[in-house]
Amino acid sequence: MKISSIVCAAVMICGLFLLAAPSSAHHSFAAEYDSKNCRDFTGTLTKLDWQSPHPYFFVDIKDTSGKVENWSFQTYAPITLRRNGTDRQVFIENMGKDVWVRGCLAKNGKQRYAAAGTLKFSDGVLRQVGQLQD
Repeated sequence: MKISSIVCAAVMICGLFLLAAPSSAHHSFAAEYDSKNCRDFTGTLTKLDWQSPHPYFFVDIKDTSGKVENWSFQTYAPITLRRNGTDRQVFIENMGKDVWVRGCLAKNGKQRYAAAGTLKFSDGVLRQVGQLQD
């Protein structure tokens, strides 16, 4: 066998392995959220979706007219949350209670969707659950 044939076969095999690898990419905060469009939210914690790579929690928030809207907030990865003392159980214990969230809105125009930066449950402890915002 010629060396060029071996190299060609090796390149093809490597290419097949690359195609078989998972193609999900993790993007930066700036790619998905607008750091210049952050605000404070207050409402009732209604749901938790604890998943990798990012958990989501949901909060019922009253708009200016008094209408209740359900907002979704993305957090750090579960391991990062656990390392700073904010595990799944803390969310579960606060289900149905008031929370305060500082979050940045999505750039893609998705309604009622933001990245959480800081979160305060009824215990008053300020927790970093995502990238800090101004």
